[in-house]
Amino acid sequence: MIQNDYLTVAKRTIKMESEAVALLEQRIGNEFTEACKLIINCSGRVIVTGMGKSGHIGRKIAATFASTGTPAFFVHPGEASHGDIGMITKKDVVLALSNSGTTAEVVTLLPQIKRLGVPLICMTGDQISTLARAAEVHLDVRVNSEACPLGLAPTTSTTVTLVMGDALAIALLEARGFTAEDFAFSHPGGALGQKLLLKVRDIMHSGENLPRVNINQPLKEALLEMSKKGFGMTTVVKDTGKLFGVFTDGDLRRAINEDKNVKSILLSEVTKSGCKSIHQDALAAEALKIIEDLKITTLVIENSDHEPVGILHLHDILKAGVV
Repeated sequence: MIQNDYLTVAKRTIKMESEAVALLEQRIGNEFTEACKLIINCSGRVIVTGMGKSGHIGRKIAATFASTGTPAFFVHPGEASHGDIGMITKKDVVLALSNSGTTAEVVTLLPQIKRLGVPLICMTGDQISTLARAAEVHLDVRVNSEACPLGLAPTTSTTVTLVMGDALAIALLEARGFTAEDFAFSHPGGALGQKLLLKVRDIMHSGENLPRVNINQPLKEALLEMSKKGFGMTTVVKDTGKLFGVFTDGDLRRAINEDKNVKSILLSEVTKSGCKSIHQDALAAEALKIIEDLKITTLVIENSDHEPVGILHLHDILKAGVV
């Protein structure tokens, strides 16, 4: 094969699989709704099972369910026949995958599933297969042909099955009102967990590290505070302790350019009212967006009484892994 041949095969494969997914959309109907109802009303877990390539797809579907609010795990049908069937309880729902609908290892589990009285949902490519006839709900994932030119390697069929699983997971996610924070609790590790769970208060500079001066103090006091805290700025508060604004290096340069007497002038004469701030309970990811949008390096953190309680620097967010 030459390079163009490889590209031709690749494009043909992609086209065949995308067309199969498009046809799947047309078959979504009442059975899909019934499957969702069975799962949403389940007080146990979704037990996903499948053999061979269907098993690999089943593991992915179970993992997607579990991370989006639907408790689920995968049980290998071969192992289930040798004791792992005990992992299935009467409160569960079984989701069985088999393109043919006659996979021996899966069909063997049917008597035990029926004895437990566990609802069975199946995804097959044959509506009159053994699995389809035994299931409370059958989801049709048939395809016209596999992308494999021999018609042997599961390709198009596994793609369509995976898409059906994703459709179930997302439908259930929305039905449960699953939130980004819920998702984060299932993904506490790495950048994703940091982005979704980390709050501003967890990484801000607060207490003695917070630069803070009163609006009625001399400008020189602000300079001392800025030098001491090292942020190139300071929060400016009213007599009540509420946030008035900020004084920055840029404000100092403007005061000097305007021939202000920086040794005697009061902050009230050179500080503008108002500044961008964020609540201490906000997500760090929200703070990062504000910093990026405004092209600033520091952000004032306030409490519910509009009092400054911290300072957040861009480097603090990057160091925490919120990118």
